[in-house]
Formats: sequence, C-alpha cells, structure tokens
Amino acid sequence: MRAYLATALLIACATPVVAAEPVTAILQGLDKTTARISKFEAPVDKSVRFGTLVITVKACVKRPPEEPPETTAFLQIDEVRPGGEKVETKRVFSGWMFASSPALSALEDPIYDVNVLDCKTESASPPKSAGK
Repeated sequence: MRAYLATALLIACATPVVAAEPVTAILQGLDKTTARISKFEAPVDKSVRFGTLVITVKACVKRPPEEPPETTAFLQIDEVRPGGEKVETKRVFSGWMFASSPALSALEDPIYDVNVLDCKTESASPPKSAGK
C-alpha cells in the first residue's frame, strides 16, 4: 500500500508542495437521481458527508504554478446504509483521484459521482474584512 501511495504521489507531482497550514480539498459531487451538483470542501483527515457517502481526504497535492497544472487527492469513500438496528458501512472507493482526468480513477456508484477540483491551504482563502 505504501509503495502504491508513493508511486502515485510521484506521478501526480514531481515536486511535492509541503504546506505548513491545513490543506482542504475542493470536491464536486453529483447526485444522479436529482441531477444536482454540489461543490464542497473536505479538510484532510476529517470526514464529510455527501448523501449516503462519507468522504475522508487523506492527502491533497497541487503542483506549483511553474509546472504543468495537476491536482490530486487520495480519498477514502464509504457508503452508509441504515439497516434496522445497526448501520452498515461499506468502502466503495479508496485511491487517488486526478482533477485533470476524473475518469482515470473514478468512484463507480449508481447514485453518486465525486470529483476532485482543487486543493487549498488556509492562506489561499480571501482575507476577511475588518469591522464587518
């Protein structure tokens, strides 16, 4: 597993960016039953819900501006199914997703699609205006 992660990281980013601040992945989800598209943020190592999916971002890497653009994220996606007295959780995806090639490593689910759009650090967010 470690060899796979290291290889994917080298492919995704020749010069890894080390962020001193927390990294957040910007994801896009499609609910195929309602045709609604949602854009949401998922901090690294924190789970977020999208419908019946629980998405945990383990890593988010973005190439520096001087290199060809590429954003990748390692996601673990579980589906939560309520079943009577106990709740079942099933891992439906675990791997790297690439923003430039979403079909290369995609979540195969009949109801939901999830794609990586971007990675950002806390300093990348716009400054808050004082007094408002």
